[in-house]
Amino acid sequence: MEKSTVIGLSAGIASIGIGMYLKGADPHALINPAAYLIIFAGTAAALFNAFTMEELKRFPTLCKIIFCGKPQMSKQEVFDLFVGLAKSAKQEGIMAIEKKASEIEDPFIKSTLSMVADGFSADFIYETAENDIKQMEERHRANASIFSQGGMYAPTLGVLGAVIGLIAALGNLSDIDKLGHSIAAAFVATLLGIFTGYVCWHPFANKLKRISAAEVEVKKMILEGALALQSGASSMAMEAKLQAFIPASERKARQD
Repeated sequence: MEKSTVIGLSAGIASIGIGMYLKGADPHALINPAAYLIIFAGTAAALFNAFTMEELKRFPTLCKIIFCGKPQMSKQEVFDLFVGLAKSAKQEGIMAIEKKASEIEDPFIKSTLSMVADGFSADFIYETAENDIKQMEERHRANASIFSQGGMYAPTLGVLGAVIGLIAALGNLSDIDKLGHSIAAAFVATLLGIFTGYVCWHPFANKLKRISAAEVEVKKMILEGALALQSGASSMAMEAKLQAFIPASERKARQD
C-alpha cells in the first residue's frame, strides 16, 4: 500500500468536509447525481476521445501503482549485488556472472549481465540498455499524461456543470427558495471538477512521474555496474562508481 496516496486522498476529502462545515454549508448539497455524472462520466468520455484503447487499457494497472506502489530493487540492493559480483568475477571469472544472470528474475539486470557474460563491447551494452531506458521513459510519460490530461478536463467540465445547473436554476425565478437551492447545486459540479483535477488527477500524474524517475535512476545504476563489470573493475572500484548513486546521508550511515 502506498501510504502517501491514502493519506493525501483522505486529507483532501476531510478538508472539503470540514471546510464546508466551518463555512456553514450543508454537506448534503454534495449529494448531486447530475454533478457526479457530468464530472466523472464527462472526464472519462474526454479521455476516450484523447487516447487510444491500447493506452487506456493500462489505466487499472496505473491506479494499482498509485495506490499500492511498484516493487523494484533498492539502490542498496543494486550496490550489494554488483559489489558482490565484482568480487566473484575476480575469483571465478565470467562463470560467476553467467550464474547470477540465470538466477535473477529482473529482466533488465538479466539482460545487461547476459551481455557482459557473452562478451559484448561496452559501447554495445550501453547503447542497448540506454535504448531500453529511453523506451521505458516514453511509455511512462504517456501513462502519466492520461492523468495530467484528466486534470485539465475535470475543472473545465465543472464549469460546464455549473452552466447547466444555472440554466435549470433560471427556470425557477418565481420560487425564491427553490432558486437558492438550484444555484447551490449548480456549483457542486465546479467543486467536484476542481477537487478531482487538483487533488487527484494532477497529483497522481506527478506521482507516476516520480516513480518513473526513481526507476530510471536504479536502471542507470545497474547499467553503470554492468559496464564496470565488463571492464573488469575490482570490488573497490565498483563501490566507488556506484556510491555516486546513493545519497551522501545514506552512504555515511552505511559506512558507520
